[in-house]
Amino acid sequence: MVTTQISLVQIDNYGPWTVTPEPRREVDLQTLQSRLYADLCQSVGREGGYVFFTRFDNMIAVTNGLDRADHALIQESIANRYPVSISMGIGVAESPRDALADATEVLQTAGSAQDGDRREILDGDVLGDADRNDTDVQIAHFDVIDVTGTYTDRVDAFETFITVEQGYTALMRYMHREHDSLSFFVGGDNVIAACPGLAAESYEDAIEHVSATASVDLQVGVGRGATAHDAGMAAKHALEECRHNGTRVERTLTADD
Repeated sequence: MVTTQISLVQIDNYGPWTVTPEPRREVDLQTLQSRLYADLCQSVGREGGYVFFTRFDNMIAVTNGLDRADHALIQESIANRYPVSISMGIGVAESPRDALADATEVLQTAGSAQDGDRREILDGDVLGDADRNDTDVQIAHFDVIDVTGTYTDRVDAFETFITVEQGYTALMRYMHREHDSLSFFVGGDNVIAACPGLAAESYEDAIEHVSATASVDLQVGVGRGATAHDAGMAAKHALEECRHNGTRVERTLTADD
């Protein structure tokens, strides 16, 4: 059974801060957001987790293996090095979609994201060591088939970007609506999805949907593991099998299989 722990990271009071005492330069805000994202990727990644930027002032992490103390240490580190603080809500469920809903409710209950009095909230359920197993997390790693030959080397860079984004949007919506999954664009032509325990047929359906609605052809490697890192590496190995075999869906239990 898949049991996903999701942490919602939200910058406290960020909207008002960006215009106080006067509007801040956009380049400075973009720099802060990108550095904060990179720091969170490194901090969470050291414990085997994944962080996805979504809207940058809100970031979503798969944090199986991180306990409450790990989250608190990350909060403290950010507060010591940035002019903003972060709040973190944690949720645990069989589906990533439900886990994120629980994590979101934690922060919404604590107060608005633009409430100046809401600072460094840390609450929600954490998956205890006794309840963990080696296949808690299921990660799917999608990419566009022959994106270089079909798009990058044939049309201009912005047209390629639009095409990849259209494929990502179609996939993201379908996987969320039909399969309770959370899918994130991670650069290039790559999308990583945190999924419940889906069968291979579900991924075939998703690929067919994206091809029909966005005219983008995908392949996907699927992996399972105790953490997002373990499952993600297994998914990368499975994706290489897709490329080698010319298949659309390959599954690997662990990176060592």
